[in-house]
Amino acid sequence: MAEDRRKFLGEILQDIGLISEKKLETALAEQRQTGERLGNILIKLGYIDSEGLCKALASQFGLKTINISEYDVAQEVIDKVPSSVAKKHKIIPLKFENNTLTIAMASPLNLLALDNLRIVLSCEVEGLLATEEQIESSLERYYGVREETIDSMLQELSEQDIDFVSGEVAEEEEGISDEAPVIKLVGLLILEALRAGASDIHIEPLEDRFRVRYRVDGVLHEVPAPPKRLEKSVISRIKIMSGMNIAEKRLPQDGKIGLSLLGKDIDLRVSALPAIHGESVVLRILDKSSLLLGMAELGFLEKDMKRFESLIASPNGIILVTGPTGSGKTTTLYAALNKINQPDRKLITVEEPVEYQLTGINQVNVKSEIGLTFANVLRSILRQAPDIIMIGEIRDNETAEIAIRSALTGHLVFSTLHTNDAPSAITRLIDMGIKPFLVGSSVQAVLAQRLIRTICPECKEPYTPRKDEILQLEKAFKKKDMSKAQFYKGKGCPKCSQTGYKGRIGIFELFVLNSEIRALILKRASSAQIREKACKFGMKTLRQDGLEKVVMGMTTLSEVERVTQKDVELEGEI
Repeated sequence: MAEDRRKFLGEILQDIGLISEKKLETALAEQRQTGERLGNILIKLGYIDSEGLCKALASQFGLKTINISEYDVAQEVIDKVPSSVAKKHKIIPLKFENNTLTIAMASPLNLLALDNLRIVLSCEVEGLLATEEQIESSLERYYGVREETIDSMLQELSEQDIDFVSGEVAEEEEGISDEAPVIKLVGLLILEALRAGASDIHIEPLEDRFRVRYRVDGVLHEVPAPPKRLEKSVISRIKIMSGMNIAEKRLPQDGKIGLSLLGKDIDLRVSALPAIHGESVVLRILDKSSLLLGMAELGFLEKDMKRFESLIASPNGIILVTGPTGSGKTTTLYAALNKINQPDRKLITVEEPVEYQLTGINQVNVKSEIGLTFANVLRSILRQAPDIIMIGEIRDNETAEIAIRSALTGHLVFSTLHTNDAPSAITRLIDMGIKPFLVGSSVQAVLAQRLIRTICPECKEPYTPRKDEILQLEKAFKKKDMSKAQFYKGKGCPKCSQTGYKGRIGIFELFVLNSEIRALILKRASSAQIREKACKFGMKTLRQDGLEKVVMGMTTLSEVERVTQKDVELEGEI
């Protein structure tokens, strides 16, 4: 019977023109030697692909085929089939309607799984056939390593396992076995964050539950988390890994974790903050690959890139990068330093902390607790005769004065400020107590930036924007008819976790000082007046740069609106 069945499969493949009689004979000969399934042999020999086999099997067993990628399965449907069952039998639930569960399966012989589901769920079960590759991809998408492993692990934990690390445990227990379940659990939380492309992991004890969120492309997403009873164990494990005092729960602490995962070295900056319901822990994932980015990869358009590259080649002066935390300021500064790092130049950085080690650059880690402040370090490094200095952040009058004095005595100085736009950096320095004539004579340029999500290339599709969106673009691109421009958005797919976005680039506001703007600074003009003058001289605002990238098909209008302030009156012509 088995031989007849296999022959019938071969006949079907011949009937639909996928294999010749000679190829079938070759495959059957190998099957007699190995005992392997005929379909697998045909694929291994390269005679057919998985889609061809799927069609033939469906014809043989009277089933329908399905393309799983066309489905966006609701979570409540996924929840009907446990992860262990789905992975064991290689099935994916697709929809539940009229008391019938429709599933996709890789094997038409998987009748046992169908019968078990009918009994357990008390409903009808309809099976459709899909390729094994589609099943595997969907299992990873909907169930993933994290869900299956963590779910099964938590079910197996005993009370003794749960309490292996308590709030009162001594630091000497750091040598606990690496096989302990909570140690595996923490490792999986970090691993899944890396696979998701997250920049931060937020672990937050709430009143009635334990919440875990990943920040992916700048947006927080909640993920399945351990139960509330594991809260202290998970947090204590992270504190041990990062070198914190696990007995100290009243004060904030900082630490660092170094790991080797997914074939690369990973650094995590860890912050623990006492809150009402327990310690909130944030792990910031430092991706060293971002250091290899050039200006174009950061998101600079060609014109701005050339202007910025000419500025960082200046012999002296201050170049400031502004923006909120997480806007990519450090990445931009490191990319600039890498660009100008030459053997004939001495570069020194002063940072808190040093996030990445750069080859050929002297980097100093500020330690305020022992008196090693930005100002103290800056006084000392000037005696090291550097050509270029990078200051992690100008925070106070003393640091600002030393930075300006360094710029005026022949050094090129890079630093950051926390301001909403580029022109505001000027008034911020003056508010710190720096005299306007020193600001005007030392600052060469200010670069404000934000990070916006880019459209997923896998599901990118054209769309027609609303009339109000067209009008908004026409206002920014004066005298241009935008109604015929092509716009894109992401439909949502497994690659982008159904968000329509994958990856981020920068949008920039490059403010270069000239004689007229310096004259305004001497008159203590407001940031609004400086901004207006800068726009008249051709400065593109953050929003305008974002809109230009919308028209280029890199991002969406809604994403630019989410990240930037609307420029009401100062929108110049692009």
